[in-house]
Amino acid sequence: MSFTTKLLGATALTTLAFAGSAQADSHANVCDTPSALSADLGKFDGEVVTIMGSMQGKDEENLLAMVSCFEEATGAQIKYSGSRDFAALIVADLRSNNAPNISIFPQPGLAGDMAADGFLTPLGDGAASWMTDNYGAGASWVALGTYADPDGNDQFYGFAFKQDLKSLVWYAPEQFEDNGYEIPSTMEELIALSDQMVADGNTPWCIGVESGNATGWTATDWMEDIMLRTTTPENYDRWVSNDLPFNSPEVMKAMDVYGQFSRNDDYVAGGASSVATTFFGDAPKGLFTSPANCMMHRQASFIPAFFPKEGEEVANGEADFFYFPPFASMDLGNPVLGAGTLYTMTKDSPATRAFFQYLQEAKAHEVWMSQGSFLTAHKGADPSAYASDAQRKQGAILTNATTFRFDASDLMPGAIGAGAFWSEMTAFANGQDTKTTADNIQAAWDAIK
Repeated sequence: MSFTTKLLGATALTTLAFAGSAQADSHANVCDTPSALSADLGKFDGEVVTIMGSMQGKDEENLLAMVSCFEEATGAQIKYSGSRDFAALIVADLRSNNAPNISIFPQPGLAGDMAADGFLTPLGDGAASWMTDNYGAGASWVALGTYADPDGNDQFYGFAFKQDLKSLVWYAPEQFEDNGYEIPSTMEELIALSDQMVADGNTPWCIGVESGNATGWTATDWMEDIMLRTTTPENYDRWVSNDLPFNSPEVMKAMDVYGQFSRNDDYVAGGASSVATTFFGDAPKGLFTSPANCMMHRQASFIPAFFPKEGEEVANGEADFFYFPPFASMDLGNPVLGAGTLYTMTKDSPATRAFFQYLQEAKAHEVWMSQGSFLTAHKGADPSAYASDAQRKQGAILTNATTFRFDASDLMPGAIGAGAFWSEMTAFANGQDTKTTADNIQAAWDAIK
């Protein structure tokens, strides 16, 4: 379940009609990026490539700007349709033989289901090799878009384009400077910094997991980030599929580490008992009170929208972030937790294949980078194209990652990822012990097997 879905829930189905073509002329200026096209994409004058996805509003405008440069280079015409009900609509269209050329999936699980049913066209080993070589943690992105075909053979179907980043810790630079605090580069240093803050009479963390019907999801994000820092990526994958049970030592260890932060009255603004009742969007506001209620807040790249000035704090230097660091003692590299959209081919054509070649071009990434609200793991994209220093810094975290993993709760069955995992982590915040929490989630898994 994507973050948007977590907040908005299901809505009534609506009928999609393909929107008008992207207008290359109106976006001509955005095609002047640091990188020029490195390959001849071919000429497809008048050919139409249809795309369906969930992006609307500003994201849709940015998508149209990006595809306009493909139109300009090839003469093809892109028609995009976007709906918040994409997941239901694309399944219906694929099953009724009314597929668009390209379907943009925000959830790998649904894309995998469609591949297994024979509705996706493999992108080929060449595209997979290109991604391995040109994306930070490239093998992780290839694995994310690789699914079994109807015969059970793994194929590369999903081209990851437009990533989101969760492994961030937000703070107020002035507070750090006034107290002489340094940015930690390891988890050991982060814990030591938290202890120093307590000794100085400060509260290290603001944490809140209340989110209406989705209460608990922020705790699952903490767990996922810590799993990537306390055990191997392979164990993370086994955890997602329940080959590694929730009540295994590896998972309970991660829960205990999370508890070191969230269940420590000295560490949390309002005390540990406030975690379950604090709205996740209100939690970071403690960074900006006077005096500050907390020094740090772990949350994804979207959270500035919930700051008191709705993100102006980042632009004017009142807020900044650093990478949620790994344990030096674990030697697991630089893991990153996040999400992303996967572009898949659901109706083949030469122009459609040329579009997937275009997605390999640095230009395609730089166009959207310049519009904002976009991160990429493409190591060849020029960082100067980013619309802000904050996005440039987040992009560097992505390209320097050694491992990328998708939000685990989004990959688990709904009864777990958006059910028992959320509710039991909320119970954990209310004082339930680690073993009971883990056993209860595993029992929910066992009930659906």
